[in-house]
Amino acid sequence: MPADDVLIRQVKRDDLNECFLIEAACYTTDGATKEKIVKRIDVFPEGFIVAEVNGRVVGFINGGSTCKEDITDEAFKDMVGHDSSGTNIVIFSVAIHPEFQKKGISVPLLKTYIELSKDLKKSKILLICKDDLVKYYGRFGFSYMAESNSEHGGFKWHEMGLLLNEDGAGTEPNRP
Repeated sequence: MPADDVLIRQVKRDDLNECFLIEAACYTTDGATKEKIVKRIDVFPEGFIVAEVNGRVVGFINGGSTCKEDITDEAFKDMVGHDSSGTNIVIFSVAIHPEFQKKGISVPLLKTYIELSKDLKKSKILLICKDDLVKYYGRFGFSYMAESNSEHGGFKWHEMGLLLNEDGAGTEPNRP
């Protein structure tokens, strides 16, 4: 499926069920609950975008905004401490429905999220990911920061960041 067939847009409340089903399929028991997803939609819709193919939501990225550098706070995923004017966006989920994985959908989704973050005047995008995704995010300019203290789901996680500057190139974020 060519990336041209993918529409990237801001989430709507009507997308809740599709987003929850995708989250559950991708993250199983470690995924966000429907209540967390609706809170993310309601509190920070500008930080939540979906990928749509033929009118069907097939993927999404969501996050919260903060001035903090610690991205391991589990309560933040419930939007506790979210600050719309925060300098950083922390990505909570990048999820593509299993039927649509490995079809290039995450590429325009991530590129759009990076541009969206710049439009929102954010300084950095921060995320944690598993071992197998470190190189993947590196292709979008994210720099490896450190092994994470997060023990979410019993997995080993890695912190990555992307400084948002004029040319969109990522450099290693400054750590306090």
